[in-house]
Amino acid sequence: MPTHTIRVALPFHLRNLAQVGAEITLDVEPPITLRSVLDALEARYPMLRGTIREHGTLQRRPFLRFFACQEDLSHDPVDKPLPEAVATSQEPLLVIGAIAGGSSTSPDCSRS
Repeated sequence: MPTHTIRVALPFHLRNLAQVGAEITLDVEPPITLRSVLDALEARYPMLRGTIREHGTLQRRPFLRFFACQEDLSHDPVDKPLPEAVATSQEPLLVIGAIAGGSSTSPDCSRS
């Protein structure tokens, strides 16, 4: 079965760990799902195992999110086909580190 070239954008800390640029390409066998892309990613970059998905359960780590085509895919089933634009390499799958912060009205922020 022919493979598809998939584009994946990784957050800074995972790029550093894998020693890659902002976006990588992977050859993935259909069906193109979040599971198949992450399996291919971890096979090619074994140092990323356990950083995106938990070792035992393969569940998404809590502070990472998956986006494609301006949609949050983080809570979608891992075997749901990814958007056609991702499967055809028109758009990347984005792995994004969650951003957390405090209130903008905290005392430390309002004082200079």
